[in-house]
Amino acid sequence: MRQLREIWRLKSGKNESADHLGIIYLSWQLPTGSQRNRDYSLQEQWRYFAEREIDAAFGSSLLYEGLQWMKEDLFIHLRMPAGSQRLLEGWLLELAHKHTTEWERRFVEGLSIEEQLYLERKLHAGVAVSSKDSHAADGLVWYEVMKTAILHGQSAGAMERSLKRREIDRVIGERLIKPVYQPIVSLQREGEVFGYEALTRTEDTTWFGGPLELFLFAEQQGLTYSLDRLAREKAIDGCITLKPNQKLFINVMAQIMEDPSFSPGQTLTLLEQHHLSPHHVVFEITERSAIADFGTVKKALEHYRSQGYQIAIDDVGAGYSSLQSVVELRPDYLKVDRSIIQNIHLDEMKEHILYTLIQLAAKMDISIIAEGIELEEELAKVREMGVEYAQGYLLGRPKAFDSHRQ
Repeated sequence: MRQLREIWRLKSGKNESADHLGIIYLSWQLPTGSQRNRDYSLQEQWRYFAEREIDAAFGSSLLYEGLQWMKEDLFIHLRMPAGSQRLLEGWLLELAHKHTTEWERRFVEGLSIEEQLYLERKLHAGVAVSSKDSHAADGLVWYEVMKTAILHGQSAGAMERSLKRREIDRVIGERLIKPVYQPIVSLQREGEVFGYEALTRTEDTTWFGGPLELFLFAEQQGLTYSLDRLAREKAIDGCITLKPNQKLFINVMAQIMEDPSFSPGQTLTLLEQHHLSPHHVVFEITERSAIADFGTVKKALEHYRSQGYQIAIDDVGAGYSSLQSVVELRPDYLKVDRSIIQNIHLDEMKEHILYTLIQLAAKMDISIIAEGIELEEELAKVREMGVEYAQGYLLGRPKAFDSHRQ
């Protein structure tokens, strides 16, 4: 990217080296049935603002070919340097996103309150780069690139989604996530670490503020399985040999087990490389949406159990985790969500809920893990109620595995 930015700042020379055509497309989407006079006024203001800003941003670059208006649609024409089309598209996306986000904000701030409410901040933006070199360029090539840019920018947020897709492809392709481990302690044997939950972290938070955002976007893009598998592999890679009776809790999304392409069994080889066995591993089932096909999930879990793995259900008492999941999947552990544990020493209803879960778990031979322990009073209460294991900031924060041994 740095090379391309240097090329962009060229102040001298000719355009013979520019091999591709690039378009940045911008258009304000006005409300349907809007008032004609108001439309015209806003379009005139936008035209004046945009031409001034584009000239300031690109006017001194020899790669800038000019701008073109087609009614309310604005096209910035560029001649791009040599390089792969994918690389050029990525660079143009970053450049366009940087400018258009700023232009949208500043333009709206310059309007009256009434105009701001009317406009609704709906600036559509898209980009496109030709696959043909510019030496063969004619009106038809430009037209095709413009049409592609319009299609890309049809929906609000298209540019940001494209940038997020590029980032998640990079994260998965270059394996750019790292595991941290939070201890799960025994409440029956004071101070004993029963196991560790492996959690995913990313170093770059430009596009995804945290792992939840990353996994939600992966689900939208059909990349859940790839990201889930990478997180599982990283969790095992980063885990230094456990003690014989300690457990490694690895999050697995229930929904990937409903996918016909899901094939369990790939974890075993990785465990053997690290001198671990399925006996050490608890697959922690996380539900980001309701399970549609319990039969398929149960079949996958039966395969894991036959190899020696154990099963936990996460976030019990919150979200989609339900009693049906407990009854259908028959886990070895229930992880009770922090929404139930928080201030349980002050809330009689939360205490009743936890007591009911403890009774159910006892009848099904399931162990309870209280999540999100942050106060000594919470810890004392769940211990008093007979909960076997606990996890939370009070007991240990997530960190790299080797630092737990120091």
